[in-house]
This record gives sequence, structure tokens and C-alpha cells, in this order.
Amino acid sequence: MKKFMAEFKEFISRGNVMSMAVGIIIGSAFTAIITSLVEDVISPVIGIIIGGLDFSGIALTVGSAHIMVGNFINAVINFLLTAFCLFLVLKVVNKFQRKREEEKEEEKEEEIPADVQLLTEIRDLLQEKGR
Repeated sequence: MKKFMAEFKEFISRGNVMSMAVGIIIGSAFTAIITSLVEDVISPVIGIIIGGLDFSGIALTVGSAHIMVGNFINAVINFLLTAFCLFLVLKVVNKFQRKREEEKEEEKEEEIPADVQLLTEIRDLLQEKGR
């Protein structure tokens, strides 16, 4: 049992597991933001546009069972809105990331290594003395 616990402790303390845990926590917080955007901002606007149409009342009755088709339609619409909002947010994030990577590449191109800079100075000094 001690060996099992030691292996588990090693597994948990690895960077991959910790990074995954942080990703899951941030992901759940991000989910709350997207859900609020869809439910509190976009859905009411769509409700105004389509005249407050609510599909939740649509149901099929088979015998004594009620199949709530309207709830399913609302869930699909909510999913599509959430996916669309997430797409837009990630598109903006990726744009900023690409911009930052391009700036880093430009900085790397501008940096001249110290030895090359020193050799350039020596060359320039030798050229001046040769004149």
C-alpha cells in the first residue's frame, strides 16, 4: 500500500497533472463567462427579435409519457449560441496571440549577438585606420 501511495503522490506532483488541473479550473470559470454571455445578453436579444418565442412548451404525448421536444430544441439553440460565442472569443484571443508572437519574432530579428556586434565594431575601426 505504501508503494501505491508513493506512486500516486509522484503522479499528482508531476507538472502535467497540475497543469491539467489549472486548465480545468480556468476552463470552468471561462464556461461561466460564456454561459452568462449567452443566457443574460444574447438570448434576451434574440427573444426580443423573435417576439419572445419559447419552445419549452412543445411536447409530444405518447400514452402517459410526455416527450419534451421543446426543451431539447432550447438546449440545441443554447448549445449553438454558446459554441458561436466561444468561437468569437477564441478568434479574438488567437488574433492577439499571433500579434504577440510576431512582435517577439521581430525582437529576435533585431537583436544582434554580442560577438557579431563586437566583430562589426572591430571591422569598422580597422576600416577607419586603413583610410
